Amino acid sequence: MVEMLDQLYRQHSRKVLASLIRLLGSFDLAEEAMQDAFLEAARQWTKQGVPRNPVSWLVSTGRFRVIDRLRRDKRFGELTGDVTESLYGDGEERMESEPDLLSDDELRLIFICCHPALPPDAQIALALREVCGLKTEEIARAFLVSAPTIAQRIVRAKKRIRDLELAYEVPPSSTLAMRLSTVLHVIYLVFNEGYAASAGPDLMRLDLAEEAIRLNRLLIELLPEAEVLGLAALLLFQHARAPARRTSGGDLILLADQDRSLWKQDLIAEACVLLDRAMAGGEAGAYTLQAAIAGLHSTAATSETTDWRRIVRLYDLLLQATPSPVVALNRAVAVAMVEGPAAGLTLVNQLMEAHGLSTHHLAHAARADFLRQLGDADGARSAYQQALALARLDAEREFLARRIRELD
Repeated sequence: MVEMLDQLYRQHSRKVLASLIRLLGSFDLAEEAMQDAFLEAARQWTKQGVPRNPVSWLVSTGRFRVIDRLRRDKRFGELTGDVTESLYGDGEERMESEPDLLSDDELRLIFICCHPALPPDAQIALALREVCGLKTEEIARAFLVSAPTIAQRIVRAKKRIRDLELAYEVPPSSTLAMRLSTVLHVIYLVFNEGYAASAGPDLMRLDLAEEAIRLNRLLIELLPEAEVLGLAALLLFQHARAPARRTSGGDLILLADQDRSLWKQDLIAEACVLLDRAMAGGEAGAYTLQAAIAGLHSTAATSETTDWRRIVRLYDLLLQATPSPVVALNRAVAVAMVEGPAAGLTLVNQLMEAHGLSTHHLAHAARADFLRQLGDADGARSAYQQALALARLDAEREFLARRIRELD
């Protein structure tokens, strides 16, 4: 039972929380209600068995537990009239009759987190905390600021949502596009946390990656614009490779070494269709360009037969659309595949000197790999060690340590 509840929490706690926020109109009360619901599940399910729809049961139990809690604490006035009325629904039966409503709650949550009334730096921090479930410390690492700073941003954002009584809804189509850029960025970040976890024992968190894909598909139904389609294609191309990205023991396998027969061809085919629709609009945005690059990798028979020259040209366009040291680093790797490791090493050295990539473990790892290919074992070992010192993910650390051992 403990293992089942743990799995349910990992896969569905964000969905439960999003529905409770809609019902309670409060992030903080929803957090309390969700914790109460999971505790109650641990007590009841052991004796009575798992209910037919565990997610609906958790939402219903959470909202009724919050009534008891508020009455006991004489805090019932914290709820607005509309919310108070919603709490007296018909329980689990009503929740099961609203699958679409429950399904859309996470999308509503993303849109309220990305409301233009909130400061831009708070929008994504709040979304990563509430939608993705990332810890404050993990978000702080992504923003390169302290954990207390992120915590303050999140607290202020929740207070502003409450003070302004912002509507918990997907905005009408007339204003949808205004929030689209941030919403796409949040979905992209949620997927990235699933595709390559920022820390911890697991290389991937497939539940997060699949949730980001589901949310992206919901968004396509609302707004089938080119970048929405392009992002969906990108996520599917990346997710199709998941079965080949690690060994049975959890070790990282590089793209060039992956067994391509394990790639999910149905997802790649779906991504190709989405990419064609995105490209049909003419000028391609950043997500569509990344999808085009991922598509060339996903449809190549081998790493050697990949169209690396076209990938370099796409990275040139991507650098114009969204200049960043990380994009430039990826371009350097592609250039090395066309012109050789010496050309890649020159570019990476320039990037590390000009753009402060010395604290980026992948820059050191790329540099180490170029040095290894050039026969400079001492230089490669030193660079791998620097990458190892900066890497946080266990699977990446093990991969880098293995590379060092291979040089000894």
